[in-house]
Amino acid sequence: MRHRKTGRRLGRNSSHRKAMLRNMVTSLFEHEKITTTDARAKELRKLAEKMITLGKKGTLHARRQALEVIRDKKVVAKLFERIAPRYQERNGGYTRIIKVGYRSGDNAAMSIIELVEEELKPKSKKAKKTAKKDEAKTAPVVEEAPAEEAAGEAPAAEAAEETSAEDAAAEDVPAEEAAEDTSAEPAEEKKD
Repeated sequence: MRHRKTGRRLGRNSSHRKAMLRNMVTSLFEHEKITTTDARAKELRKLAEKMITLGKKGTLHARRQALEVIRDKKVVAKLFERIAPRYQERNGGYTRIIKVGYRSGDNAAMSIIELVEEELKPKSKKAKKTAKKDEAKTAPVVEEAPAEEAAGEAPAAEAAEETSAEDAAAEDVPAEEAAEDTSAEPAEEKKD
């Protein structure tokens, strides 16, 4: 019976499961994002959060405890020097699991587990509307400044208009004719 036995077995014996989770937590801290199955991601989250908490302590004892789990000294150094200081003000919730669909081979539910960079703030409809209004207000201001500068340089502006007119005429040429012209030119060069 399984009464009060917590944790997922993941189809492995204890030593294999422990080794797999150690490798996965090492990869997570090395790359800061990995793709795996849902069940593995949920088990990995427990271990990763404990390692970040050790990193926040920053003591020699905590570093040695982390070295028992994480297999690479460089990754432990990264955890203690770069990753843990990011979460100094945060109490837990250092990782995020995002479901990405199903694996094509066996239809297993897949997820991305990543370290949380910053708070995700859902944009409300009001925020989007005010952002559009702000863009509309700033756009005319930006256009007016170049227009004033261009007034002093009228000949340069006319030259720019002529080049844009030539570009527009070149775009009106059908694609087939352009392809024929380009294919004919290399053939003529080969003959010479």
